[in-house]
Amino acid sequence: MTGTRQALLAAAIELLDEGGPAAVTMREVGRRAEVSHNAPYKHFADKEHLLAEIAAAELRETASLLGEHGDDIAAAMRAVVELSLRRPQRFRLVYGPWRSAPGELADAAASAWGALIGAVERAIRAGALPPGEPARIANLLRALAHGAVELELGGHLTKSGDDADPAGLVDDLLSRLRG
Repeated sequence: MTGTRQALLAAAIELLDEGGPAAVTMREVGRRAEVSHNAPYKHFADKEHLLAEIAAAELRETASLLGEHGDDIAAAMRAVVELSLRRPQRFRLVYGPWRSAPGELADAAASAWGALIGAVERAIRAGALPPGEPARIANLLRALAHGAVELELGGHLTKSGDDADPAGLVDDLLSRLRG
């Protein structure tokens, strides 16, 4: 990856983290990367492609986290939840609506989904999850983790009065699934 391209991505991530996708403009990305305002267009077709590359990188990191924990599905899911909470704008970018999914983003999404199913399969084999359809269990875990993260980011989870936190909810669900 060229130095300019990397600088543009770093500037876009900084803008995204500061103010969400609306804060990312090609002109401001170029300014922050200290290149011309047209330079971003030499590396990315448009803002959507730039954001898609950031989202794809986040999904690749998620897939990596899911693979790092072997059959410890609880640790893997906690790592994913913690990453999402540390990078709320990137989480919302990745899992928000996309008009189209450029190839790299679609490939990264498929890889992250495959990594989650693989983590569930390993956990089932290790007895950390009950037998069942891995894709269905993966969807249950993903729905709980994403919902808990959104509730926490919106300030609603801690208001529930039961000292709930996203990682704790994932742990609770996993312990209940184990019986």
